[in-house]
Amino acid sequence: MQKYLKTAQLSALETTNGGVVYLTADVIIKIFTLIPLIFLWRVVMASGAEVGMSFEQMLTYTYVSALLTDMLVVQSAASGWLSEGVLMKLYGRPMSVLGQLAAQTAGSWVPMLILFSLPMALVAPLFGVIIIPASPLFIVSLILCISLGFAIDTLFACLSIKLRNMSWLIGSIRLAIVTLLSGTIIPIRLLPFGIAEVMKFQPFASLGGAPLSIFTGMADVHQTLIIQVIWNIVLWPTALFIFKKSQEGMVSYGG
Repeated sequence: MQKYLKTAQLSALETTNGGVVYLTADVIIKIFTLIPLIFLWRVVMASGAEVGMSFEQMLTYTYVSALLTDMLVVQSAASGWLSEGVLMKLYGRPMSVLGQLAAQTAGSWVPMLILFSLPMALVAPLFGVIIIPASPLFIVSLILCISLGFAIDTLFACLSIKLRNMSWLIGSIRLAIVTLLSGTIIPIRLLPFGIAEVMKFQPFASLGGAPLSIFTGMADVHQTLIIQVIWNIVLWPTALFIFKKSQEGMVSYGG
């Protein structure tokens, strides 16, 4: 475990190699994306629009989604492990490849959590947002969400191995699917025509949308956790099996 913790630490340090100022632009972009969203939902809710959520729930959902965005939909360096030479580093170390990816990814979250998420959590009351979870089981849901996120990330990474030089296309398709189906940007319950009742059972809904719904008190906690556990049980063995088979077709830098 110690070696993975060290890998995560090095990843966090690597993210700040250019200094804290280097990340300032990213922090500013996140802030100026979040604040307009808060005021947008204020206007929408004040107009009397019926969205199946209270005003406070909508603000909290949007705010917490922005604070934990990297965790809610996991994206590791695996998407570029053919074109960017990530393979050369991972297979050159006496450690699990997927373990290294997980440690590196988790480590890369730390700087933005400190520079953006923590300060914005402290000033949340200024925007009229309450960021106290409705259930302590939110933490369990978040852990299951992250776990499932790595499994889905591994499956997309295996797809990039299969299609070789189509990483950009795969990334675009993945972004479209996750944006629509995960509930991180558009809550699942806002989908029309009764689609929400069906969509909450698909695997992407067990990513960000699940912990966010529990956090805001909109979900059946036990049902949501059971669905997350089931998808973890189904997708992790599938991801590991496909990854093992995909390794035979890996090519890095044409060799």
